[in-house]
Amino acid sequence: MATTADFRNGLCIEFNGDLWLITEFQHVKPGKGPAFVRTKLKNIKTGKVVDNTFTAGVKVTTARVEQRPHQFIFKDDYGYNFMDMNTFEQVTLNEKLVPFADLMKEGQEVTILFHAETETPLTAELPTYVELVITYTEPGIKGDTATNASKPATVETGATISVPLFIGQDEKIKVDTRTYTYAERVK
Repeated sequence: MATTADFRNGLCIEFNGDLWLITEFQHVKPGKGPAFVRTKLKNIKTGKVVDNTFTAGVKVTTARVEQRPHQFIFKDDYGYNFMDMNTFEQVTLNEKLVPFADLMKEGQEVTILFHAETETPLTAELPTYVELVITYTEPGIKGDTATNASKPATVETGATISVPLFIGQDEKIKVDTRTYTYAERVK
């Protein structure tokens, strides 16, 4: 058990029968009335983010979760197969637990979140940035840059990312996995 004083970003709690990650929190002490804590909670299973307010001092049940490094091996009819980087054991996750699958290539390192008591995999997370090669994009037209113009580009995993006009085919780019946006060109 924990109280609202123990809240921190990344804390996993049991709330309304599900596991939730605290992504943001703010302690508020109004001039009149009791103190409270505003939070943004992310559902581990669905990825849905909700706002919730807890009265200060309320006890909540924490869930023990562990982050373990894995490597993506291949995809088959059962889902996505990963190998533990330490024990070399394989884990298969269905598509719902891998939200960024179209940015993942074979050999990609990911972090899988496990519920420590039941040893159940909860979700997989890519690093913040991944490097991918552009397989197809239209050539940029010179002089077409009055504003921050962009064009669609298909990367080696099949995902379509919006990139600036000066980016060409067969170039390596860095993609932000949180927002699916172009970050920079890789030399």
